[in-house]
Amino acid sequence: MGRATILLLKIVLAAAILGGLFVQCFMIPLAIADGPTPAPPNEYQRISVLIYLGLLLLALQICALCVWRLASMVHKRTVFSPAAFKFVNTIIGCVGFAALLTLALGVILAPGEAVPPGIVLLVGGLALAMGGVALIVIILRLLLKQATDTELEATHLRDELGEVI
Repeated sequence: MGRATILLLKIVLAAAILGGLFVQCFMIPLAIADGPTPAPPNEYQRISVLIYLGLLLLALQICALCVWRLASMVHKRTVFSPAAFKFVNTIIGCVGFAALLTLALGVILAPGEAVPPGIVLLVGGLALAMGGVALIVIILRLLLKQATDTELEATHLRDELGEVI
């Protein structure tokens, strides 16, 4: 990755983190405060959606911070080291958490007639897609492990060759 690409990525990540903070700190509390005065029977669904959005944004922000650190490691050429795994593992955990959170939202929205079944099905499909993303990141982690092992082996062989010469 070039310097410009990493800089552009960090600008996008910073904007996403700040945008998420704005929504979490101002928009969600405002939406909770502007709720209907008499609580309808499905008010818990509205509150659940707002809590879901807050937690989902938190998971995405943590992922963005991990990607930031990984991009910095790419720039410094240290990404093929054991230190990278804690960031990749955190991303896997956050995406898995987001998938479970989305599935729970679907379960909360399913009863009653306030939410059409098609929307609940879409939420379930989104949870499945998020689970798929977590699996993709797990595969990428395995590739990082192989590359890290290869890098360590190459370093060891270079050291041995240096001793021979």
